[in-house]
Amino acid sequence: MAQARVEDDLVEYGYRRVLITITAVLCALLEIVDTTIVNVALTNMRGSLGATLNDVAWVITAYAIANVIVIPMTSWLSQQFGRRNYFVVSIIIFTVSSFLCGNANNIWELIIFRFIQGLGGGALLVTAQTIITESYPVAKRGMAQAIYGMGVIVGPTLGPPLGGYLVDNFSWPYIFYINIPLGIIATILALSFVRSPKFGEKLKAKQVDWLGIFLLTAFIGSLQFVLEHGQQDDWFNDKVITFLSVVSVFGLILFIWRELTYKHPIVNLSVLKDGNLRIGTLMCFILGFGLYGSTLIIPIYTQSILGWTATDAGLLLIPGSITTAIMMPIIGKLIQRGVPQGYMVGIGFLIFFFFTLMMHNNMTPNTGVEHLYWSLILRGIGLGLLFVPITTLSLSTLKGKNIGEGAAFTGMMRQLGGSFGIAIITTFITRFSQEHRVNLVSHLDGSRLEVQQRVMMLQKGFMSKGFTANESLKKAYQVIDYSVMKQSTVLSYMDIFLYLGIMFLCCIPIIFLIKKGKNKINPADAMH
Repeated sequence: MAQARVEDDLVEYGYRRVLITITAVLCALLEIVDTTIVNVALTNMRGSLGATLNDVAWVITAYAIANVIVIPMTSWLSQQFGRRNYFVVSIIIFTVSSFLCGNANNIWELIIFRFIQGLGGGALLVTAQTIITESYPVAKRGMAQAIYGMGVIVGPTLGPPLGGYLVDNFSWPYIFYINIPLGIIATILALSFVRSPKFGEKLKAKQVDWLGIFLLTAFIGSLQFVLEHGQQDDWFNDKVITFLSVVSVFGLILFIWRELTYKHPIVNLSVLKDGNLRIGTLMCFILGFGLYGSTLIIPIYTQSILGWTATDAGLLLIPGSITTAIMMPIIGKLIQRGVPQGYMVGIGFLIFFFFTLMMHNNMTPNTGVEHLYWSLILRGIGLGLLFVPITTLSLSTLKGKNIGEGAAFTGMMRQLGGSFGIAIITTFITRFSQEHRVNLVSHLDGSRLEVQQRVMMLQKGFMSKGFTANESLKKAYQVIDYSVMKQSTVLSYMDIFLYLGIMFLCCIPIIFLIKKGKNKINPADAMH
């Protein structure tokens, strides 16, 4: 009862709730935009900092590793230092490290500052979700998650076009500098309006689960590195990848043992006894897999195959994101009116299946924007139907400090789902491309008349530009080889979308598990 009263005390009304919501969404948006905004600036960073491709990839990896390490610890850190204090310090860390990233003199300075930025950013994401959830009465939490979801879903889409615009018109440091004024505004708002709940006493230094922190860092850090670098380092043929995979497995086993046996665990695993949260974390993993996986393929396809600019590739995703943003409050209202979340999740998975099927059918080396537009609108509708119900369901039966712990699990699983999705998809793109290339080349029989005619036509074209007969023949074969490679890559993207669709279709039966959860709103709570 006391915990329920504490929770009720945190519910806000009127302008305070509006300002707290703006603060939390702004912080979540800052963190998520920064996950993808650097992708379009990597080439410019390489040039100005004199870095290799492998070195510059660490700008993304360092941020992702710091994110997934700090996310599970956010609830504990909030209890130790007070939520408002921790939230404000995280914003300041994120803002100051953004300034330092923009002023980095070499690639390793940039990587270190990106890691620090990730430590601040990971905390923002989960703490923002917890603050929004607790600021709304239970009956309106569907709407709360809808508002938060706008930032989480729109963020990854805003990154590439915003990054492309800043790089094209200014220079790459401005992708970090843009965080500074927003970070200052968020700090002032958080100090003025965010309140800290009182959940237990702070631990003394000797009571802190230092071993748990070390095991969590070893497990999550190693796993994230393996997922980020596995494909480019040839997976288990690389000694570092093999070693870190072993560290990750043993780190996980020892971490679970430690958290279940220690009196003051860094991560409260007992919160997973809640059935709704268990189902929710599984679905958050699948959602992350599909969200980040599809977001990865579309810009690569449009730039490398269709020849679009980075800004155009980013802009393609915006209508779908706007659709999701429009869907969010509608879904929030439906949840408030008692429409079962399970039905919405099932429809969301089905719509996502149709999106992947449309992408599979419409992809060619010459596809136009009109062929991709409606499938991405469909994706936007599917994401709206998935994100809000899944997040609301996950936290629906949690109280007090367990809300923060549950939010940490859903946030971590969404991030890990994205990392697994990107790692698996990039691996299969490479393998499927090789298979399709072998199949296509086997049909290019030099004795066939149409192949000979194509080679002769290309050769004549190059000869008309002043090349010798031998040079023209060589270039003709290069053009054919390039078109084979292009076609095999497109076929591999088509395969990926088909398999993603099948995965989402297979997830629909999960809704029958949701019905067993206690996802009904207490009438007494609804009166608030």
